[in-house]
Amino acid sequence: MVPRIHKRGSRTVGLLYYLYGPGDAEEHVDPHLVASWDHSAPDPGRDPHATHKQFQQLQQLLDQPLALLDDKQRKKKHVWHLSVRNAPTDRILTDDEWADVARRMVAAAGIDDPAQGAGCRWVAVRHADDHIHILATLAREDGYRPDLDSDALRVQAEARLLEQELGLRRLNPGDKTAAKRPTSAERHKADRQGRERTPREELRETVRRAAAGVASEEEFFDRLAAAGLLIRQRTAPSGDLLGYKVALPDDRNEDQEPIYYSGSTLAPDLSLPRIRKRWAADLTGHHSGAATDRSSASPRISPSAARRQATTAVWQAVLILDQGDDGQIAAHLAAAGEVLDALAKTSAAHTRRELRDAAWAFERATRSHVQAERGHDRALRQAARDLVYGGPALGRGEDGATTAMLIDMAFFLVSAAAHWHAKKEHAQQAAAARQAADHLRAAYQAAAPLHLGVMHQRGRRLSHPLQRKQAAHLRRAVPELAEQILAEPGWHALAATLADVENAGHDPAALLAEAAERRELDTAESISDVMVWRLRRLADLPADASTGPESGTTMGVSKRQTRKKATPPSQNASATRTGTREPRR
Repeated sequence: MVPRIHKRGSRTVGLLYYLYGPGDAEEHVDPHLVASWDHSAPDPGRDPHATHKQFQQLQQLLDQPLALLDDKQRKKKHVWHLSVRNAPTDRILTDDEWADVARRMVAAAGIDDPAQGAGCRWVAVRHADDHIHILATLAREDGYRPDLDSDALRVQAEARLLEQELGLRRLNPGDKTAAKRPTSAERHKADRQGRERTPREELRETVRRAAAGVASEEEFFDRLAAAGLLIRQRTAPSGDLLGYKVALPDDRNEDQEPIYYSGSTLAPDLSLPRIRKRWAADLTGHHSGAATDRSSASPRISPSAARRQATTAVWQAVLILDQGDDGQIAAHLAAAGEVLDALAKTSAAHTRRELRDAAWAFERATRSHVQAERGHDRALRQAARDLVYGGPALGRGEDGATTAMLIDMAFFLVSAAAHWHAKKEHAQQAAAARQAADHLRAAYQAAAPLHLGVMHQRGRRLSHPLQRKQAAHLRRAVPELAEQILAEPGWHALAATLADVENAGHDPAALLAEAAERRELDTAESISDVMVWRLRRLADLPADASTGPESGTTMGVSKRQTRKKATPPSQNASATRTGTREPRR
């Protein structure tokens, strides 16, 4: 149950016409009164011969207490408007149940209290199965104004009680750190224009992406302009920049003027002062972490290198979420949102939608009342910056494989965030993190199979003695998980990776034990998949294993191999195709 207090108005009869009318898209069906301050209040909705005079009569009855207030007490915008909407999956309430909901909502808000007998006049109109609208005149019948301090919090608390009593879907209580929801007018306008999201939501996503890893005001506004937004800057008489507003070029009002939104109205952490804090800590830190030079003369980082470095940064952030203090964790969660925004911005087409939805969902998990200690998040912010400047990644080769590697690690970070928020009783943030984890899982399933499939085939083609050798490494490193991993479909890909690890000069069992100790594996759907990516990162192996370790690539070739006598080309080709040749002793 979602109660929402709309902007106050000045024309009671205008709102009545809307509530009893057909609606912007003919969506109002059988509008009628379900409750009011007085059982004898007229109901134009159930009168087939209702005229303008009857609407005026109801308006005059509602506004009558305004005459009891003097000019100083009477507010120009005296119309209070509350909508109460159920979830699509909820059962349909009867008129009597909605009437009880309306009476409890106006009592909770301070509009009407039956015990006092001197509340405001109000009506509750139902014109759809899933919601009602409550209109009230902000003047009590005893000549005083109602006390509406914290009315939004009180109706939300009452909604949680009603959900439990009526057997409805129970929503999580908020903490006033969420971004402002689009208004009903904004949603209707977006529907008419065929937009997937409202302009407010599109702008919030675009500004968040522009702020990912940003290191200066100039860079931030350059990114906004490059994204095609209209920008207005607010400056003080001294010339100092105080704030900004942005608009979509095609979102205009009835006078064909762009509709601007300030950063703070898009989300609490998108105001200019809050964005400045992101890079201020980097500039004043006591250790390295300065922004990477991205001038035209500096070498550009590749998409795959950016993803590999981001995987390492996310790995370290997971450990902080397990062991750090609250201020450090809050900073890492905020920066993790920047990494997801940057990853979604630069992802290939087959993962873009799920990564975009993951970043969109996790945005809610980046804010809470825990104060972030900026500066601890330098590595993650640098990772986000590198992802942006690395540019779009392809869905194949090393770009695609490192994307799967990063998504796999990001899933663990988001899962750890959900656990931390749940422990802190941040219900909305925990739910948002879990939703983001679902999208990351779907993105991983789109990104990983191509690359794991290659490793799987290489693992199946390993000789039987070599397969038994890798299984022995597994049993020695993680005896408690070995049989479960050996039974997984991904075991062959892990066996091929263990062979690559050994050929690169590492101890497979030792590295496998290290990878398993770094973080719990209970949330992994496939432990072998997780271990593949961890081993390839720890051993600095190519994420894309489309060729075997004997293919002649410089990465993953041990010194012993480079010193041995060259193998004839035909044998090299065979080793590359089958991946079964063991290095000579």
